[in-house]
Amino acid sequence: MAEQKKQADKSFWKGLKAEFGKIVWTDQKTLGRQTIAVVVISVIICLLITLIDSASLSLIELLIK
Repeated sequence: MAEQKKQADKSFWKGLKAEFGKIVWTDQKTLGRQTIAVVVISVIICLLITLIDSASLSLIELLIK
C-alpha cells in the first residue's frame, strides 16, 4: 500500500512538472499593455457604476419628496 502511494506521489509531481513546462509566459511589453488595459477598463466601469448609482439615488429622492 505504501509503495502505491509513493508511485502516485511521483506520478503527481512528474505530471505537475510536465504541465508547468507547457505554460507560455508573455513578454514584458504585452504584459504592460494588458495591465494598462485592465486598469483603464476598471476605471471606466467604476465611473459608469458611480454615475448610474448617483442618477438612481437622485431619482429615488425626487420620487420620495
